[in-house]
Amino acid sequence: MSSSTSTPPRSRSPLGRGRKAADDGPRARFSQLLPFLFEHKKVLALVVALSIVGAAASLAQPLLVSQVITVVQAGDPLDMLVWALVGLVIVSGVISGYQHYLLQRTGTSVVYSARRQLVHRILRLPISQFDRRRTGDLVSRVGSDTTMLYAVITQGLVDAVGGSLVFVGALIAMLIIDPVLLGLTVLVIAVSVVTVVLISGRVRVVSRKQQEKVGDLAAAVERSISAIRTVRASNATERETAAIEADARGAFDMGVKVAKISALVVPIAGIALQVSFLVVLGVGGFRVASGAITIASLVSFILFLFMMIMPLGQAFGAINSVNQALGALGRIQEVIDLPVEGQDDREIAAKAAAAGAVGAALAGAPAIEFVDVHFAYETPAKVEDEAALETAAAAAAAGFAAAPDGEPAGDTTLDAVAGKGVLHGVSFAAARGKRTAIVGPSGAGKSTILALIERFYDPTSGSVRFGGVDVRELDRIDLRSQIGYVEQDAPVLAGTIRQNLLLATPDATDEECVRVLHAVNLGEVLERSEEGLDAAVGEDGVMLSGGERQRLAIARALLAAPPVLLLDESTSSLDGLNEQMLREAIDAVAENRSLIVIAHRLSTVVDSDQIVVVDHGRVVGVGTHSELVLSTPLYRDLAKHQLLV
Repeated sequence: MSSSTSTPPRSRSPLGRGRKAADDGPRARFSQLLPFLFEHKKVLALVVALSIVGAAASLAQPLLVSQVITVVQAGDPLDMLVWALVGLVIVSGVISGYQHYLLQRTGTSVVYSARRQLVHRILRLPISQFDRRRTGDLVSRVGSDTTMLYAVITQGLVDAVGGSLVFVGALIAMLIIDPVLLGLTVLVIAVSVVTVVLISGRVRVVSRKQQEKVGDLAAAVERSISAIRTVRASNATERETAAIEADARGAFDMGVKVAKISALVVPIAGIALQVSFLVVLGVGGFRVASGAITIASLVSFILFLFMMIMPLGQAFGAINSVNQALGALGRIQEVIDLPVEGQDDREIAAKAAAAGAVGAALAGAPAIEFVDVHFAYETPAKVEDEAALETAAAAAAAGFAAAPDGEPAGDTTLDAVAGKGVLHGVSFAAARGKRTAIVGPSGAGKSTILALIERFYDPTSGSVRFGGVDVRELDRIDLRSQIGYVEQDAPVLAGTIRQNLLLATPDATDEECVRVLHAVNLGEVLERSEEGLDAAVGEDGVMLSGGERQRLAIARALLAAPPVLLLDESTSSLDGLNEQMLREAIDAVAENRSLIVIAHRLSTVVDSDQIVVVDHGRVVGVGTHSELVLSTPLYRDLAKHQLLV
């Protein structure tokens, strides 16, 4: 890490937290805001048209007032002048109300559009992006940052378009009435405009920092809630509360800074109005007394002055709103500009389809083959913040760090986080319709092997082949449709049992769901509630035991019945009885399917057709159980410790 990079302050949270340097980050340009507006150009065009009509109605009012005064002074009847004036006021009110509705609706639509784009992009980001970004911060961008765009529409930008017409119209009318009074007025307004421009340039920077602090707060809350049982069991509630309060205080402090700057901008329009009014009243009174202008002209000039100052205030508000929105838009655009996973997969899929690659994948070649594969996770220098490195290092010191491949920490864990390489020349082949087990000490890189098969990452060098075809030549969707994957700590999604099962197989019938649940010994879960498949599992499956969550994840994969099944420590949370029943279920669906199984308990894989032994990212032995006991010292030691030899 370069010396120029500021070191983030250490978290006071027992769970560890990284911090970004408090820089301005990428700034959005006004041009990047336009696409969100152009999506609603028809409505906005109508709003502008209404603004023009409303501006014309407003500008006509002082002229009618002047006519009324002149007629009254002459002692002539008013006739229809009063009714015309009332009609203009009513038309202005109706137009203003409808315009307000359209702006509110458009503002909500802009936020909806931004959220759709963000969600669409976030859920398609490469897995490596999730390794480096905090979940709560991403959630904050979808929720809090997008809301800032609402203010652009509803608090000034489009409103300022109509206001500018009134401003120009009033300016022209005032020039016609009395150029001298106009000159004095413009002098006062020019001073206020220069002041606003100088002050509001700071709003964008402070607004972005405020949104970053809100993102920090959301990330802290999300992390603590997701680990609430660990926090309580560790008596760390007060420390976590204090850490979150510190984040909340940071967001508050930035909010106060925004408020201070806004407080300087907002009253300037009012001050400009008061000063201009006093100047016009004093000088105008003198010019009326001298006969330079009439009383009717002075009254009209004052009415036009008020009309000119009002849109000026709108313009000041628009500048403030746009700058705040651009601060948030910078964070939104940062995610939208990220490349999605498999951007080139359409072209790849077309080539693969033309060659029949996926369909013929398992015909002759091995189901899965690694050929001299090297792989390293990205270094912290490329990471948005240092949370991953700091958390892993702190946890490793405590003896329980989670490696990038989800295993307890060893030296390889920290090497992986530091980008020193996880796999080094890995080569092996998993035959079609056979069971291949991958074993080795913690942190050896076993789960990373499965992640490369799923194309969560691509090898640094070498190739991973599916049926003889490099997986980089296959469309990810087509590839993953052929592979079932059960993670080491496979998540259960909040919702119902049915929703979890149908995640990969949305068209499965209830009968198929019930059958696969019984196959993994989860039939009793259906009997706990009258709702059956529609029974809720709670947040993160909290209403299920650890073993039941794991079996539900396996049932989800079995329901899809893919040609290749990847199981990462799939029986680690099961007791002996459930483990045996699950193995029988897997054996039943494994017929004519290829299984690649990671296991720490060798008793679950001793009967595999092939066992691959991995140590420090290298394959140190391949064979059956009996062959490896004789040929591979590491495997023999593992077997001895588990009383298998």
